[in-house]
Amino acid sequence: MDRIRIVGGNALNGIIPISGAKNAALPLMIASLLTSDTLTLENVPHLADVEGLIRILGNHGVDIAVNGRREHQDGSYSRTVHFTCRTVADTTAPYELVSKMRASFWVIGPLLAREGQARVSLPGGCAIGTRPVDLFIEGLTALGAEMEIDGGYINAKAPKGGLIGARYTFPKVSVGATHVMLMAASLARGTTVIGNAAREPEVVDLANCLNAMGAKISGAGTSTIKIEGVTSLSGARHRVLPDRIETGTYAMAVAMTGGDVTLSGTDITLLDTAIEAIRRAGAEVSAVEGGIRVIGHGDQIRPVDIVTEPFPGFPTDLQAQFMGLMTRANGVSHVTETIFENRFMHVQELARLGAKITLSGQTARIEGVTRLRGAPVMATDLRASVSLVIAGLAAEGETMVSRVYHLDRGFERLEEKLTRCGAIVERITD
Repeated sequence: MDRIRIVGGNALNGIIPISGAKNAALPLMIASLLTSDTLTLENVPHLADVEGLIRILGNHGVDIAVNGRREHQDGSYSRTVHFTCRTVADTTAPYELVSKMRASFWVIGPLLAREGQARVSLPGGCAIGTRPVDLFIEGLTALGAEMEIDGGYINAKAPKGGLIGARYTFPKVSVGATHVMLMAASLARGTTVIGNAAREPEVVDLANCLNAMGAKISGAGTSTIKIEGVTSLSGARHRVLPDRIETGTYAMAVAMTGGDVTLSGTDITLLDTAIEAIRRAGAEVSAVEGGIRVIGHGDQIRPVDIVTEPFPGFPTDLQAQFMGLMTRANGVSHVTETIFENRFMHVQELARLGAKITLSGQTARIEGVTRLRGAPVMATDLRASVSLVIAGLAAEGETMVSRVYHLDRGFERLEEKLTRCGAIVERITD
């Protein structure tokens, strides 16, 4: 099993290219099930989750052609993938595939909309909370689907003639359920209005792609989205937006270690709240042509309190990384998690590096320390694992991160990107 070895203490300087967003690429890939034409996606990241979904879509009959990666001057790679589903080969998404990645459950929307039926295993994914599928079931039921849970599977069936547009308000914000409703309602008869919809940039990206395919969606990016159903969708060409979580992660790494880094190929407007928190912590962050410039001051980190919230609030996917940054702040900070009930598993691993963190319910109190010391640590989930990398970059001595397959799910070429900026990071394969 691979491990990542980090020798801390080096400031980061140079350019880090930001990849396409995993959280945008996955629903965009699933949208290929809605049409018999080819959907071409540019800027697709090369990640374990993406490759896993490619295998899952192949099971449903999607033909996939991957263009060779092309390297650019800033060290970035571009990858274009073509998805063609002439006919749906199988409307069942089996446990052995869906259990490995929660997002694969989202195929239930397109399969219902296009084929009128779906049998999908209950999902797996990161162990960061229960994340029930109730909202998916309720939303699709509102469109007329009959939903039954049997033997660990959801058996879904659309009414004769297809799904029917409806008004539905989510009782709580859900990005995944909003994705599924957008895809399902695009081929429903009549108009669907979704209330309390997720406002994340990835939702907007999916809506833009669906509109390019012929859907009629308005209001994406607000809490009310309107979808006028169409009889069919065509192919399209769409570029996956930059990964705002990767952007924020590397910005925090620079803020913690010091240095001067340009994050190329990204957009500062994708994560205003997180950028503001990083600035309050003492780093300089500014928009530049083609990306974002971050200047960190290492030992001058200020304590900042944050609360995770749905977009445009502070992203839960950056909570662990920000906690890592706060371990070196000059004072006491607080991090409150409101999205997932079990997302503090990284706290004990950060403590192995010398962090002083105490938990009270869903709030962590972080007392900044003057130095961290390298130690062997274990990744527990995707975002927690990269928080350990950030802390290791600032720690004295060697940090060894095990179970890095979590990292491979969401961070493309992490060691290479950090090494190009002066970090000592290497992957060790046992």
